[in-house]
Amino acid sequence: MRLFPCAALSLAAFCASVPALADPAPLPLTYAMFEQAVPHIDLPVCPVPLDGPGRFCRLTTHADGLNVFVFAEEGEQPLIAFQSWPADLLAGLMD
Repeated sequence: MRLFPCAALSLAAFCASVPALADPAPLPLTYAMFEQAVPHIDLPVCPVPLDGPGRFCRLTTHADGLNVFVFAEEGEQPLIAFQSWPADLLAGLMD
């Protein structure tokens, strides 16, 4: 399944409106789908509230938010968590 740019924007808008996921069940989005459709930055480590064994994180920006997507390392690498933070957290870094 290939997502096109408009689908990527819809995905980002949807995910930005969803709070951190509490349900541990994998979501039907794989890293392969995400990587092709969503511009992102590979994070060397996951943020503390999302960190754990067997996972990796990717960062996006959308609607003045920093959005971190967490994927499982095993299998088809499904999305297993998501969290957003306000972009103004970076203000101190830009001084």
